[in-house]
Amino acid sequence: MPHPGPLTTHLTHLRLPLAPLLSITTGAPHPAFPPTLLHFHLLTEAQLDELAHYYHQRTPSQSSFLYPAPVVGRWDRAADIERKRRWWGRFVGLRGCESPVGVGGEGTGHAEAEWEQEEWDRWVRERVEEGVREERAREAGGKGAW
Repeated sequence: MPHPGPLTTHLTHLRLPLAPLLSITTGAPHPAFPPTLLHFHLLTEAQLDELAHYYHQRTPSQSSFLYPAPVVGRWDRAADIERKRRWWGRFVGLRGCESPVGVGGEGTGHAEAEWEQEEWDRWVRERVEEGVREERAREAGGKGAW
């Protein structure tokens, strides 16, 4: 039996099923959750934004960090579709979505991954500082109340 060609191999890869991710709050997958790797690659920008919203990754909430690989804080509606697809792939656990590939095959992944890490660190730092300010305000408001 002859070895399958590259097209057959690629099509077989794109047919791989994806296990649907369940929402923390509803317990149900989003109706547009891609059933295969091919469907993942065909998601539109609007669908990616809607999926990110449904799974609490577009706008931070108490549910956002209950998922195994949250991307909340990184999600930017103004980002291009490939970046959103990479973030979504990372969120659902797809390999190869960690670092981008530069234009013309040049690797810019390290610089962009470094920038994304800095943005993530900034976002987390801001959330922590916000929590500290709120806690101090509560403590200050409670003094002398007894």
